[in-house]
Amino acid sequence: EPAAAAVALGWGGLFTAPLPLGLPVAAVLAAQLAVTAAAGLLALRSPDRPTAIAAGAVALLGAGNVSLAALDGRAATFAVLGLLGAGCAAGAAYGPAPRWARSGAAALAVGYATALVVALSALTDLAAPWWALPVLAVPAAVTAAGPRLGAQRLAAEAAAGAAGVLALALACGDAPVLALALALAGVVCAGSAVRADRRALGWAAGVLFVAAAWVRLASAGVGTAEAYTLPVTLPALAVGFLRHRRDPAASSWTAYGPGLAVTLLPSLAAAWGDPHWPRPLLLGAAALGLTLAGAHHRLRAPLLLGGGTLAAVALHELAPYVVQVVDALPRWLPPALAGLLLLAVGATYEKRLRDARRLRSALGRLH
Repeated sequence: EPAAAAVALGWGGLFTAPLPLGLPVAAVLAAQLAVTAAAGLLALRSPDRPTAIAAGAVALLGAGNVSLAALDGRAATFAVLGLLGAGCAAGAAYGPAPRWARSGAAALAVGYATALVVALSALTDLAAPWWALPVLAVPAAVTAAGPRLGAQRLAAEAAAGAAGVLALALACGDAPVLALALALAGVVCAGSAVRADRRALGWAAGVLFVAAAWVRLASAGVGTAEAYTLPVTLPALAVGFLRHRRDPAASSWTAYGPGLAVTLLPSLAAAWGDPHWPRPLLLGAAALGLTLAGAHHRLRAPLLLGGGTLAAVALHELAPYVVQVVDALPRWLPPALAGLLLLAVGATYEKRLRDARRLRSALGRLH
């Protein structure tokens, strides 16, 4: 398109014109900001789509160049970031502009707000991981604005999500600060999930809260497996209970299976390598309780998971004694007993088959 090409060439000439004139840096930045603002205004107001797209592209390029050039001076950094952020926010609020232009301006406004917060944090004596906390104020502000952002909400939330990731990346150098940042990010996601059209963020909030707990436990040197699994199991079982109460026909594997498995399986693996008695005893008691509860309420997942865990714990605890007994017996006795067992099973094959079918039918009737 000739008009789009003319916009690009004209912007390039005007943007680079101040450079060979020997003007002060502040004057050069001011001129380039003016040219960039003019291109952005053209992108917002031009009725010709190719021209608007070309103007938006060169405005984005100019904003990036001016932002990088301004980093050499403290005052220039704050002035340029503040002016560009304010201009993008004004563009996002300009109603007659195309939707794509307003969405892009909204995302850029959030990005410049984040950059401004990082620049302000750099002025303090705080270590870089602590910068994560003020950076998280940007996603929190976008979440609070919510539906008032209109059609630009999705773009602004995407940019706010990127700001949240940046905050967590900044906090990675200090485990306690990272745990705090993860918890605050979870609060932001939970606040957004309150709205009906953002319910899916509730899962992200849960993951962030669990990650915060795990990081804090790891930083404190906690190595007990249950300290990591129980913060996942208890909310998962609460959600499963609400799901099963709302829909009694729902499978217990869906409602309770994931929550129970998250604790039982790691605890069972830890118990098999644990030379002490408290963990196997507590795990066995919990598994017995689950088995009885599953049988009483006719729930397949607690019954099978609890019964399987109880059997594995019993096998682990009895195995040394069984080995001692086998070693004390004559060598010929174990094969003879195995042969007798096979004969007994073979002689009652039909009965055992009927028992297996009845057991399968009984399990099939459980939820």
